[in-house]
Amino acid sequence: MDSIKIANLLFPNTKYTVEEIEKRYKKRNLNDNQVVSRYAPSPTGYMHIGNFFQMFISYNLTRVTDGTFFLRVEDTDAKREKKDATQVIYDILDKFGIKPDEYQTLDGEDIGDYGPYVQSQRADIYAVYAKKLVEEGKAFPCFCKKTEGKEDVLKLREEKFAEDDEKEYDPCRDLSYEQVKANLDAGMPFAIRLKTKNDGTQRIKFFDLIKGEIEAKANAKDFIILKTDGIPPYAFAHAVDDTLMGTTIVVRGEEYISSVPAHIELFEALGFNLITYCHNPLICKIGDNGNRRKISKRYDPEADMRFYFEEGYPTTSVLEYLLNIINSGFENWRNANPDKPWTDFKFGVNDITTVAPIFDLVKLSDVSKNVVSKMTALEVYNHTLAWAEEYDAGFAEYLKTNKDYAVQVLNIDRETPKPRKDIYKWSMVKEYFDYMFDEPKTTELEEADKANFIEFISKYSENYKIEETKEEWFANVKAVAESLGYATDNKLYKANPEAYKGNTAKACEFVRLALTGRKNSPDLYEIMKILGNEKVNARFKAVLN
Repeated sequence: MDSIKIANLLFPNTKYTVEEIEKRYKKRNLNDNQVVSRYAPSPTGYMHIGNFFQMFISYNLTRVTDGTFFLRVEDTDAKREKKDATQVIYDILDKFGIKPDEYQTLDGEDIGDYGPYVQSQRADIYAVYAKKLVEEGKAFPCFCKKTEGKEDVLKLREEKFAEDDEKEYDPCRDLSYEQVKANLDAGMPFAIRLKTKNDGTQRIKFFDLIKGEIEAKANAKDFIILKTDGIPPYAFAHAVDDTLMGTTIVVRGEEYISSVPAHIELFEALGFNLITYCHNPLICKIGDNGNRRKISKRYDPEADMRFYFEEGYPTTSVLEYLLNIINSGFENWRNANPDKPWTDFKFGVNDITTVAPIFDLVKLSDVSKNVVSKMTALEVYNHTLAWAEEYDAGFAEYLKTNKDYAVQVLNIDRETPKPRKDIYKWSMVKEYFDYMFDEPKTTELEEADKANFIEFISKYSENYKIEETKEEWFANVKAVAESLGYATDNKLYKANPEAYKGNTAKACEFVRLALTGRKNSPDLYEIMKILGNEKVNARFKAVLN
């Protein structure tokens, strides 16, 4: 048959047979519940939050079923590949504590039995299956290429094919053996295209784990399955790799739904069982006009996963927030289980949101406040130091030189039944506690309060004692305040505020302003104890001068 002869012309040096490959990639031994899924990034730039979102769904579906989660690098787009992008992918997964069960190390070692886990190293496998399709008359070599100044014959063919008369515009679909040989002898490059069996009128149905049953127009295009360099586009590589690697669920964005008909025809042509798809909704933002829009690297810095490290969000906070938008039940679970790790939360495909989630940095920050509030001072110190060593070398040096003092500072209002919930990212720590690391540079003192402030601090600084207990300290503040005409009974103050210079709260505010420059801060007594007598008195003198 011409098709077999053509296949041998096109692929004279295939290393394996289909039988040899399928013997090598043995069927995984799974129970009915176990999921095998993958993260298959392209090293074409930074890691997008939407891409990470899909990965995290895959990871959790395998985690909760005691399945297998593997990493496959899809580096088939050499023109768009960015230097060190693979390293970035591995680094981000590592920082989030997500380790695939199977992957290829950066040194090139395959961990697992279904490698290579890098697509550019699987070209010999793709050639075998492309040759098989050509042998069976299901694919053909295409020698067409764009010529400057002329209309693309392939585009014209597809436009015409959608009407009815496809063959007239298809110069390669039914080339004879002699024609193929003449083209090859002339050194003409070729791609391999699937020969669709459809004419543009058929419709098909398929099932998606999130969307349910979907009806669509069947594929009616002779799409490329191998490019001229022998590397496949996504569709062909996905069909071959996910079948051989035993993937049971492919999680990907809903923008791929339109390509499912082409994938279905390709799976059928290869004789593979159709994969199970889980097309998740895309993460959105609310635009300036109030409408939803897809989160974008152009407008949204948080679309880049490196953003969270640069800002210093705890990785646990990011993961818990993503669980919130994957499954609305997580928030209730977290409220009922405040001390359990997020890994105790279980969910399946039926629990994944069907509505495009809105990404909200304010909500992420709220989640993160809870996460950070449960940490010990030493944990906060270690995380802050790790962040500073990468993004603020000067602050990192200060933290290392003054570790015991820094841990004391970070422990203010922490490790208590109701810890303060102000810090939500490590980049905040330096500014939030700047008055503890250095003297205040500014003050929030209002001009109208200036005279009373100076009067109060002048007298209080003469009576302040570092050795006081908290009760004694507060009694001393009240005593000084009362002697200067401040109300120490709040009911009396509310009943007749004009009769007083202020109340005890105002007196405490003056002390806080003198020491921190701010009207609000964590526990004032703890601040004074940690600063120590010398620093406290020095700051009192500084504001009085």
